[in-house]
Amino acid sequence: MTPRPTSSGSHPEQPAEQRRTDPPAPARKKAAVKKASAKKAPAKKTAAATKATATKATATKAAAEKATVKKAAKKAAKQAAGKGTGKAAGKKAPAGGKAAGKGAARKKAEAGQAAPAPLPVPGATTAPRPVSPPVPPELEMEIAVSPAVDAGDRERLLDGTHHAPHSVLGAHPMPGGVVFRAFRPYALAVTVVSGGLTVELHDDGQGFFSGLLPLREVPAYRLLVTYEGAVQETEDAYRFLPALGELDLHLIGEGRHEELWTVLGAHPMIHQGVAGTRFSVWAPNARGVRVAGSFNFWDGTGFPMRSLGGTGVWELFVPGIGEGELYKFEITRPDGSKTLRADPLARRTEVPPATSSIVTSSAYEWDDAQWLEHRAEVPAHRAPFSVYEVHLPSWRPGLTYRQLAEQLPAYVKDLGFTHVELMPVAEHPFGGSWGYQVTGFYAPTARLGTPDDFRYLVDTLHRAGIGVLMDWVPAHFPRDEWALAEFDGRPLYEHEDPLRAAHPDWGTLEFDFGRREVRNFLVANALYWCEEFHIDGLRVDAVASMLYLDYSREPGQWTPNEHGGRENLDAVAFLQEMNATLYRRVPGVVTIAEESTAWDGVTRATHHKGPSGFGGLGFGLKWNMGWMHDSLAYMSHEPVHRRYHHGEMTFSMVYAYSENYVLPISHDEVVHGKGSLVKKMPGDWWQQRAGLRAYLAFMWAHPGKQLLFMGQEFAQGAEWSEAHGPDWWLLDPHYGAEADHRGVRDLVRDLNTVYGHTPALWQGDTEPSGFRWVTADAAEDNVFAFLRYDAAGSPLLAVSHFAPVVRHDYRIGVPDDVPAWHEALNTDTGRYGGSDVTHPDPVKPDPQGWHGHPASIRLTLPPLATVWLRPA
Repeated sequence: MTPRPTSSGSHPEQPAEQRRTDPPAPARKKAAVKKASAKKAPAKKTAAATKATATKATATKAAAEKATVKKAAKKAAKQAAGKGTGKAAGKKAPAGGKAAGKGAARKKAEAGQAAPAPLPVPGATTAPRPVSPPVPPELEMEIAVSPAVDAGDRERLLDGTHHAPHSVLGAHPMPGGVVFRAFRPYALAVTVVSGGLTVELHDDGQGFFSGLLPLREVPAYRLLVTYEGAVQETEDAYRFLPALGELDLHLIGEGRHEELWTVLGAHPMIHQGVAGTRFSVWAPNARGVRVAGSFNFWDGTGFPMRSLGGTGVWELFVPGIGEGELYKFEITRPDGSKTLRADPLARRTEVPPATSSIVTSSAYEWDDAQWLEHRAEVPAHRAPFSVYEVHLPSWRPGLTYRQLAEQLPAYVKDLGFTHVELMPVAEHPFGGSWGYQVTGFYAPTARLGTPDDFRYLVDTLHRAGIGVLMDWVPAHFPRDEWALAEFDGRPLYEHEDPLRAAHPDWGTLEFDFGRREVRNFLVANALYWCEEFHIDGLRVDAVASMLYLDYSREPGQWTPNEHGGRENLDAVAFLQEMNATLYRRVPGVVTIAEESTAWDGVTRATHHKGPSGFGGLGFGLKWNMGWMHDSLAYMSHEPVHRRYHHGEMTFSMVYAYSENYVLPISHDEVVHGKGSLVKKMPGDWWQQRAGLRAYLAFMWAHPGKQLLFMGQEFAQGAEWSEAHGPDWWLLDPHYGAEADHRGVRDLVRDLNTVYGHTPALWQGDTEPSGFRWVTADAAEDNVFAFLRYDAAGSPLLAVSHFAPVVRHDYRIGVPDDVPAWHEALNTDTGRYGGSDVTHPDPVKPDPQGWHGHPASIRLTLPPLATVWLRPA
């Protein structure tokens, strides 16, 4: 695991509460009362007159039922204008609510509250401002209930702490008809339009508008919103039912929604026949949540979301907006403060350092059906599996996903690798973290293009016959204030215990694996990449840091589990659930653990318990960190001293079949002062390259799968840097030492070619019967020899000689049932840059037993070289 610097990022949007021009709450209350008092007038109707009016209304009921919608509109307009904000039954404010509204606007301006520029409304179209005709007196009737938003709801909506804005805003049946309420900050007027009905609502102040229409049921309607110099027609977001179903909410509450990305986040959709975007977010500790974005000038005041029961989910369908809109969630914390947060399930983001989420949907049409159909035919641990690890932003700096698709598949296919492993592609603010400090777990980094562009890259690799693995980081996340840290004002994704939450090495926060919603977030995320982007496998980063409560912690800095042990039982349960769910839902997928300890059963099935009492973690493969450290330590010694470290190359076979292993030479081994792979080899330039070639062939023949980081395939001399990537200029024909580097790359190509056509090198990687030592104790000669067997018993003989001398007539024991051996590969071949000590003719065995075998062959061992032989 590479130490990762603390991430950094910034958001350009200013929180909505810092931009509002409204006065503070007490001032607003006072202004509202003053305005209401100014509008009220003494009651003019006597009880008798009221009774007469009611009798008249009853007598003309039949005529009223036949009245046109336009007449009903006229009547409603007069009622709305007459009622104002008064609450006493039978009292009426002076007619002309429109004029009163303008007067209030003038008063605001005089008080220094100048009206801002018109606020665009999602999906709105400009239309002329309507003028309501006078209402015939025969349609007048008594209004017993005020349509205006009451003081408590008004205050909560203004402060962003309302849990149920849809219960107040929108259209609702009530005594006397249907009440319409709208909350449109900065609007001068709001008019309801329904068919031929056009009714202007009363301006109740502070952006609230209301009116009561004598309708039997809520009609389909739209709103005309008048701003300074513009009138815009739009749907009312608060007339829609929730766009999340009861089953979805139940599964979210249970922490079992395996397609969480389909219900949370921002989703363009058709809802109740209207196009728009559904926003939903999990924020159980929030006092209120609003949507802010490019469609409302980042002021979420007029876009409060509703809380859906006890799930902690907030939801709002906003009509008229779609793909490409920027957004965040404005969350009111438990202490009343506000924070503007990126969407945890955003499927697209801005290019860092910008941090907004982007509304998106996929229109990509896949063309890899044949690949997916055959992917599950052979399990990964029984198939050829040779991996080229890539950091996409620096492999060819400046290329987009689609441009990479034109070069990367061809390059990897030419070299014969079966898979690429992509260092994390999920969005991250700090490029120097290489993607290991993730803020956008559901979004491919926007640095290289759109999510569909990334799909195109994966599709192209599949069509080239190359599998795609991806580094996945479920262990921790950075502390950026616009991301997951204390998302809704309290620890949510991180553990509530600060000692459990703070990662001691990387300045990040660890996920709370004991919280079902957090486990759901991560399990669904694993499924998301494999199902939505057709990823073939996940290499899970930093598993050891998840498994142990005392990882990098001193005594007193951690608390034992319920059994008194140091195992993180919550993390164990999470990893088991993740693996079991992924293998159940995605045929042919493989999960790979970067686990550096001797944890028992990393690649054992979750339902099989081991000696420790735990079920297996359920991974398909595990990085063999022990082999990597030991073998590189051996190779770093001068050849004359290697005899004293011989066991570092043989010890891996003691535990080789305890797990299903990958042999990783990853980015971690060529950064932070460790030097490149070729520079780990002692000696002069020739010896360094020879040692590298011999080591690679030893690695490819050793039980386990292979992984090699980019740049090491052509013996790059410098450490890798994400700033400029591999030194491709070393392969320029005009460079004097180009042949030296090209020779190593040619060897890698031949290693993969022979490997792929030799089942003995991969078919029995996890079976003891697939391996047999020939000599493991030739320490004085720096020689290792072993046999690999395929399922049919056909062998391959691998002999590695790590001394810089030629050894003639070196006897190697072999089985007596092979009449002759043919050299399949020799790393000392001249075209690789070697001394060309080879065996062009078949080698026949002698009946003389050697190394515990009934026969033997005599070879000339090249200096610093590995030779593969197979039956002729």
